[in-house]
Amino acid sequence: MADNTQARPERAILELGDAFYDPVHAADFPQTILRFRNDRAAAQIGLDGWSDTEWIAHLGRFAPLPGSLDTPLALRYHGHQFRQYNPDIGDGRGFLYAQLRDDRGRLMDLGTKGSGQTPWSRFGDGRLTLKGAMREILATEMLEALNVDTSRTLSVIETGEALERGDEPSPTRSAVLVRLSHGHIRIGTFQRLAYLRDAEAMAALVGYVLRHYYGEDDRGEDSGDDAPARLLAHVVERTARLAAGYMAAGFVHGVLNTDNINMTGESFDYGPWRFATTWDPAFTAAYFDHSGLYAFGRQPEAIHWDCMQLAVALRTLCEAPPLIAQLDRFAALYQQAIVEALLWRLGVVPRASADDAALVKALEQALVAGETSIGAFFHDSFGGVVPPSYGKAFAEVRALLAEYHPRKARDHAHWTAPACAMPIEEVEALWDAIDQHDDWAPLHAKIAVIRAMGEALA
Repeated sequence: MADNTQARPERAILELGDAFYDPVHAADFPQTILRFRNDRAAAQIGLDGWSDTEWIAHLGRFAPLPGSLDTPLALRYHGHQFRQYNPDIGDGRGFLYAQLRDDRGRLMDLGTKGSGQTPWSRFGDGRLTLKGAMREILATEMLEALNVDTSRTLSVIETGEALERGDEPSPTRSAVLVRLSHGHIRIGTFQRLAYLRDAEAMAALVGYVLRHYYGEDDRGEDSGDDAPARLLAHVVERTARLAAGYMAAGFVHGVLNTDNINMTGESFDYGPWRFATTWDPAFTAAYFDHSGLYAFGRQPEAIHWDCMQLAVALRTLCEAPPLIAQLDRFAALYQQAIVEALLWRLGVVPRASADDAALVKALEQALVAGETSIGAFFHDSFGGVVPPSYGKAFAEVRALLAEYHPRKARDHAHWTAPACAMPIEEVEALWDAIDQHDDWAPLHAKIAVIRAMGEALA
């Protein structure tokens, strides 16, 4: 590895002890072809100086990062999957490879997807399709540009294996992905300890999360009787903001199970995601979500329900009333966050009054009634002026917006930038270029457009 003085490796996870994870080894892949390296994200953790050879050695062959973990760790957790409790899950095709501090001083995790089998793989092969990796690149890049707190796709390396998948033409190409995230601890991590009735381990985990992800003073073994409620307060605040971010982005995660919600409220683990074309509350991303449990309009409810399961787990340490008090804050926090998120997309300065809530209500109703393209509307109306072409359905929105000031000058680049959306047809076309012609140029061009949009919006 190159001498990179910017990297600040950590190994904080080892504080928890081996009851929380299993040491594992990455699969020995027949090939390692670098397909995507996110130098913008790597710069935030001091790894952008790696050559491609070093990149592949660490993020394809998983040579240890000096100063961090000596061996990868598959974390143990449980979870509700579509509201059915499953005690037989964990890191089944991924692991925690390393921890580092970023340029803001935050503890960051490098977690993998498709890195091979672990004790939690059950009957899975521990692999990831190249198409799945490409889709995660697109999801994370788009959400980051749209101001949603998300993991970043740091690396994608094609691994030269042919995988059999029932829902894709077989055989299909394989890959290993590394994501950069602020926290690998999930609600399901706490659920596992509640299931095992392990109060001592639960207290240690609460302290770990408060200390390393929320910067609370280390009280040692005496973390305070209110520690579980303090933790839940943080998670409720962050996840309410996440739910609002999804809605304002027109994004449907698809699988909001408790093992897919982490302790920092950062979106991650992208499977059957979709961006809704119109503001359709019933729109679903997963073909297997027959009841619409995780439909677009039900995502705030689903995330609140997940927080409730965290509260249930924390009852191992705490009485119910302080936990219920924190859960009861979710609705108000979400309403505040959706106002902020939608006004941000409209490019206007909030008025900090009841007018903001009235505008958001009118906007949601107009988007539903007008069956309008979400991406096109926010692009065309950025700065608070709704074009006449949007018709009578937006009359109230247009009138309310007249009282708002744009947060950027009218000559800002956003007004001349092309609209950027992510319809499923484009996702499939980007994959077809790779699959049929090994042509990665359209994907990289799309990433450039997405980043340009993010810079214009920021």
